[in-house]
Amino acid sequence: MRASALGFALLLIAACTQAPLPAEPAIWHVTGNDAQEAWLFGTIHAAPAPLAWHSAAIDTALSRSREVMVEVANIADDAAVARAFAALSHSPGLPPVEQRVAPAQRQALLAMLAVRGIKPDDLRDVETWAVALTLARPTSGSDPGNGVDRAVLAAAAGKPVVELEGASAQLAIFDRLPEADQRDLLGFVLADAGAMDDDADLVDVWRKGDISRIDAETRTGLLGAPRLREALLTARNRRWTARIGQEMRAGRRPFVAVGAAHMTGRDGLVAMLQHAGYKVTRLQ
Repeated sequence: MRASALGFALLLIAACTQAPLPAEPAIWHVTGNDAQEAWLFGTIHAAPAPLAWHSAAIDTALSRSREVMVEVANIADDAAVARAFAALSHSPGLPPVEQRVAPAQRQALLAMLAVRGIKPDDLRDVETWAVALTLARPTSGSDPGNGVDRAVLAAAAGKPVVELEGASAQLAIFDRLPEADQRDLLGFVLADAGAMDDDADLVDVWRKGDISRIDAETRTGLLGAPRLREALLTARNRRWTARIGQEMRAGRRPFVAVGAAHMTGRDGLVAMLQHAGYKVTRLQ
């Protein structure tokens, strides 16, 4: 499962149609003083087939909630996401992409580019983080159309939607990384070459609600690198914890649907909300 941490951290783009896969993913109930409450639902952003994720616990939580909180509200608007990516991903005067990776990884870089029909010169002005995200997209397997974050928005149609980041802000996190960290990010993508088109294990772990396994996977690869983990996971969780608390205190009972990797460990949303004084109970 070397590619699993990448799968949790990056958007996956491909296409496939299969019968729905049964799932029993993790969900938590958060309670505080004065009848404050919220729900935490760890999603997966893409899958090779639709996922049958509804359950009594999840549907009851959605029904009782007054709003839905997601990372990106218009996640199904691929054109808008592409525009946000294009606006941030280019800078003039960058060195050739081959010079931005370790010599030992240059062959893997050229091989991945060739599979995707990309010439190295096409990436001359593309920032290193954007090269990494482009190569992190598998050439087959998962489809973001099967992502559970999209499905939650569809199931909660009519409820107010609170956007925690938005596509531009989310991509800006990568854009603000120092060049050294961007090159580390690209290096992790290249190190996982050959495993990235097979994310069946990732989906299976999510379907089982195996949070300990998800936590273990988020401590390897790029999310195991301290600076990348801080930027891509921990700092975001701190911001989201504050916003969730704000919504709870306002009595809005949010249903929080964000990537499952954000739920686990000492720097996950579950632990951060507990540290802030809330009671967090796993329902499923």
